[in-house]
Amino acid sequence: MSPKRPHEATNLFAAAGMEQDAPRPLPDRLRPRTLSDVVGQDHILGPDGALTRMLATRTLGSLIFWGPPGTGKTTVARLLADATELHFEQISAVFSGVADLKKVFDAARARREMGKGTLLFVDEVHRFNRAQQDSFLPVMEDGTVVLVGATTENPSFELNAALLSRARVLVFHSLDAAAIEKLFAHAEKIEGRKLPLDAEARAVLARMADGDGRAALTLAEEVWRSAREGEIFNAAALQDILQRRAPIYDKSADGHYNLISALHKSVRGSDPDAALYYLARMLDAGEDPLFLARRVVRMAVEDIGLADPQALVICNAAKDTYDFLGSPEGELAIAQAVIYLATAPKSNAAYKAFGAAMRVAKEGGSLLPPKHILNSPTKLMKSEGYGGGYQYDHDAPDAFSGQDYFPEALGRQTFYDPPDRGFEREIRKRLDYWAKLRRERG
Repeated sequence: MSPKRPHEATNLFAAAGMEQDAPRPLPDRLRPRTLSDVVGQDHILGPDGALTRMLATRTLGSLIFWGPPGTGKTTVARLLADATELHFEQISAVFSGVADLKKVFDAARARREMGKGTLLFVDEVHRFNRAQQDSFLPVMEDGTVVLVGATTENPSFELNAALLSRARVLVFHSLDAAAIEKLFAHAEKIEGRKLPLDAEARAVLARMADGDGRAALTLAEEVWRSAREGEIFNAAALQDILQRRAPIYDKSADGHYNLISALHKSVRGSDPDAALYYLARMLDAGEDPLFLARRVVRMAVEDIGLADPQALVICNAAKDTYDFLGSPEGELAIAQAVIYLATAPKSNAAYKAFGAAMRVAKEGGSLLPPKHILNSPTKLMKSEGYGGGYQYDHDAPDAFSGQDYFPEALGRQTFYDPPDRGFEREIRKRLDYWAKLRRERG
């Protein structure tokens, strides 16, 4: 490589100086430098918090950070690496594939041979598919990396069971009003000036942030940019200036959970008007319609069940419709599903039956099914009685043999007890008829 000419070197130094002097957004300038600077997560970073206890032992296991945007997941991961003297490596599941993961793992192995551990922070980890998630298992097990994954989605639904079993899930909370106020106060100290807001407008600005610390500081920066000399904004002026209104409810506190609970219970209570009201409240406040669609599907299986088998079909169709149309047209499909559920016959019999079956399955252990319903592909298995005496139900009167299918050591169990409502009225008749045949045929 040829040496740089003097003017080129000068330009490089000038560019480096310009980069240092370039304006940085307020959230970046106020990024916490120590774990004690992080606000709103005292349940994990306070004196008795889970992470505080881990750090006291100077050991760190793999972790999954679950929480809304702007709650400090990335910052905490970076500070954990500093506190445990691990190399911090960050990737995003949105932009990374298998080849990228292989490079990261290879670099971590090389680093480990030099005596340096790696904290691998994976943002949006739930966006990796099942196979990609499985690729983390070997490097987690042999200590090549300490994985810290961040997700805004419920890990129980979005992450592999194998990955979850090797990591501890820590929940990050939306920032409450007190935490947002701490951010505002810190910003005012750094800026050397007060936010030009009256008390009501200050409270409105906190609600506009909706529990997101990064959003709170970005909004504060916009307020400072917008204010003229000596100008103080009231709530109405603030909303005009920012062109953004406060949400109808505050997702950073109990409002989010209160309204989803109210929606669910209104559906369960067969009140379509109340259900529509709470659905509208949440949509108007900016709730993710797909979150609501998922909850509606859950209502179908939990509270309607087989009393109306079409309920689940309609709710899944509403979710697909929203995916296809987007807002606002797709939201009508979710509203239609809510009305259908609220006016459908209700039953939690399938929900209760599944729970009871799971309890018995866990308590009963690995019981062998009765030999007459086991296949016998080998002579040895036939000699052991596998498949012996099996009655093919289609050859029996009423296509019902009445055989016992439970393990002999467990005995016959009853989990599903449908009510005399909706379609389950017909299922009840069938079960009663089969029970009668079973008694008659011994």
